[in-house]
Amino acid sequence: MTDWTGYIKIFTTLLAIVNPLGVIPIFVSLTGGMDETERRHIARTAGIAVAVVLVIATLLGKPLLNFFGVSIASFRVGGGILLLLMAIAMMQARHTLSRQTPEEAEEAGEKESIAVVPIAMPLLAGPGAISTVIIYADQSFHPLHLGLIIGSSLIVALLTWLALKAAIPVSRRMSRTGINIATRLMGLLLAAISIEFIAGGLAQLLPGLAR
Repeated sequence: MTDWTGYIKIFTTLLAIVNPLGVIPIFVSLTGGMDETERRHIARTAGIAVAVVLVIATLLGKPLLNFFGVSIASFRVGGGILLLLMAIAMMQARHTLSRQTPEEAEEAGEKESIAVVPIAMPLLAGPGAISTVIIYADQSFHPLHLGLIIGSSLIVALLTWLALKAAIPVSRRMSRTGINIATRLMGLLLAAISIEFIAGGLAQLLPGLAR
């Protein structure tokens, strides 16, 4: 992939999946009894954790698939279905169970440190984001290609940190309705991308369908 629009698409896809704006209400709820210093620390730790998870998935995702004998075509279909389910949930302005179960939400309220689990994983860098970077990384093993995916992941992690850092002011200025509208728009974009993943995977698994 040498077309820069392709890398813009990768960045946009990751940003839509991670969706830091959509996590702001949950972040505010989980950090409700904390002071500003504690919130900033959790936001910074969550941003770093998102970056680490996405970079590791980019570099080690394909070798892990090979180890377990899973083809990238099958993974594209499975990842596409997962993204489609996430997109449908986002267009309904709700979180999917793949991000966080009710039991995990209840447990999160009892944890002293919530930056890595559940905020970074699975709310931000969950199965959808991990699947996406693995699928895009498989398109080419050229160092520049992998470096640009990692760069996109780091920018998304930086934006996530900034969004969480400003969670209180943003939640005051931007109503829940406004956040839901942004989430629905990202969900619509994600739905189109998920269909591309599914179609591409099926074309590899069933070549006759592409004729």
